[in-house]
Amino acid sequence: MGSLTALRLLESNLGEIALIDIAAGLAKAKSLDLEDARSLRKIHYTIEGSDDLSKIKGSDIVVVTAGLSRRPGMTREDLLVKNAEIIKGLCLRIKELAADSIIVMVTNPLDIMTYLALKISGFCRNRVFGMGISLDASRYANLISKELNIPIQKIVPCVIGAHGEGMLPLARLTKVNGRPLERVLPQEKISELVKMTVSRGAQIVSLFGSGSAYFAPSAAIAELVKCIAANQKRTIGLSVCLEGEYGISGVCLGLPCIVGRKGIKRILQPALNKEESGMLEQTAESIRKNLELLRPFIPG
Repeated sequence: MGSLTALRLLESNLGEIALIDIAAGLAKAKSLDLEDARSLRKIHYTIEGSDDLSKIKGSDIVVVTAGLSRRPGMTREDLLVKNAEIIKGLCLRIKELAADSIIVMVTNPLDIMTYLALKISGFCRNRVFGMGISLDASRYANLISKELNIPIQKIVPCVIGAHGEGMLPLARLTKVNGRPLERVLPQEKISELVKMTVSRGAQIVSLFGSGSAYFAPSAAIAELVKCIAANQKRTIGLSVCLEGEYGISGVCLGLPCIVGRKGIKRILQPALNKEESGMLEQTAESIRKNLELLRPFIPG
């Protein structure tokens, strides 16, 4: 996923890219290969690949994809402890080498790893957030598009909550040609599309047999990084640490956020009904229980 993200960013010509992988020679090989495409693509860009993390020194944006991938039958939570060890060490180095950077977390379980990165780095929440529900929203929109046989551009999806089984695709706030989805499709079909969206990642993992999705996740990362680097101030769904939004604090959950050069400028709070608010609180409580497993990794 990291190398495909690098390719997408290089072709947008946003700046210098450092591609880091602990496997000796792997990132270097990929960077040389990507360099060789410059003449063919008629784009002059700069990329360096290395197994030396110090190459991120002074970076403006650090995208973290490090960690173990899900295997068939694994939930994102199954990965928690192993990936927490990796993320803690990595975030300590980011704090040392790129103290003014924005951290974009991609490692799963995403909401929990985002919380860990926030605590270990000591950065403010507008500079540490996870890419998650923007991908989920894209999947939701895709499934709606296929069901209705209409162009994807006609759909404005709304997904909040966790990146995983606790995501909340909201039909009431999802628009199709400007109309709420619940006025376009019957509830039975909407429920089916929601289930398909929630299980989409697991379905892809199962079909791969080894590995997980990378085309759509890399597109989501690239769109987010472009939004930051170009100071676009667009609304993008992110996993962010809540500090009283919807009465919830101390957990990272996905909400729409306005994003610019300095990270999150504003966290938006779509108006939820009683049922939706209850579901969001249930998701938050589920994440809180998993956060207990992070205690050995967080000082103090």
